[in-house]
Amino acid sequence: MALKERVRLCSRCFAITEDDPCSICGDTRRDASIICVVGEAKDVFAIERTSAYHGRYHVLGGLISPMDGIGPSQLRVRELIERVTAESPAEVVIATNPNAEGEATALYLSRLLTPSGVNVTRLAYGLPIGGDLDYADENTLARAIEGRRSL
Repeated sequence: MALKERVRLCSRCFAITEDDPCSICGDTRRDASIICVVGEAKDVFAIERTSAYHGRYHVLGGLISPMDGIGPSQLRVRELIERVTAESPAEVVIATNPNAEGEATALYLSRLLTPSGVNVTRLAYGLPIGGDLDYADENTLARAIEGRRSL
């Protein structure tokens, strides 16, 4: 019962926390010029496990899913727009799942944010480390080819 009383959403990024702002938003060592947009709070923990990202987050609270009756108004899109306007980050990384809902959400956010002048990026897609090409599906291989980079 005490856990339920202590846990809440961060008022800035909407991640799950006991403190407000959360430890990520309150950490002055984090790069405030980058906001990583994720669908769910659990996605913050997945990205943090990599130790590769050092910016801030914004949790939408879901993804656009017309089949489930979830549109932008049910998500924290307005709060993201307000935050981008107030904080003027250099980049917004859209880190939604690589499925129909994640793609729809990424496309919607990109169209909404790009006119503001912020650099909108998307996580890369590709092959898993240690994977074999012959086991990869066509979509994964196509995305890997499209997202290739120089060595």
